[in-house]
Amino acid sequence: MNTNPNPTPPEDESTEAPASNLASLETELALQKDRYLRLAADFDNFRRRTAQEADRRAAAQKEAFIRELLPVIDNLERALASDESASLEQLRQGVQMTLQQLHQLLRHHGIEPEESLGQPFDPLRHEAVGTCHVPSQPDHIVLEVPQRGYRRGQEMFRPAKVIVNDLGRAEAPRHTN
Repeated sequence: MNTNPNPTPPEDESTEAPASNLASLETELALQKDRYLRLAADFDNFRRRTAQEADRRAAAQKEAFIRELLPVIDNLERALASDESASLEQLRQGVQMTLQQLHQLLRHHGIEPEESLGQPFDPLRHEAVGTCHVPSQPDHIVLEVPQRGYRRGQEMFRPAKVIVNDLGRAEAPRHTN
């Protein structure tokens, strides 16, 4: 007779295998969870480092552009500081050279001026700020360019503000805004 109040059933292979499988699965789950947490932390670190590097690159590009712009500012300041004996023509030539320097700087950064005068009006490249009626010119042709447009490659950086010929109007030439 068995006097043990809590008899344990005899262990057989069927109860040992699931317990062993369960322990093995729990160990594997713990390993996978640890691997996942490490990977998530590595990814967060990578994302943070990438963002910091992008910020550093953007700051370096801005600084480089400003360094390229400073000589242009220096030339404008020299023009303003020139003595009053300088002729208007000399001042004009200085401003023209400074403008050329600015255009070179823009070209260096991929920005080109858009030639609009005499071109057909294109709402993707132009912003009409007025119209004129000039019978000697074709309809919808750009007659004046109060503000030049600029492009980067084929993409418009800033559309030109233009005055467009409108032959549909039968009145005297005048600008409308």
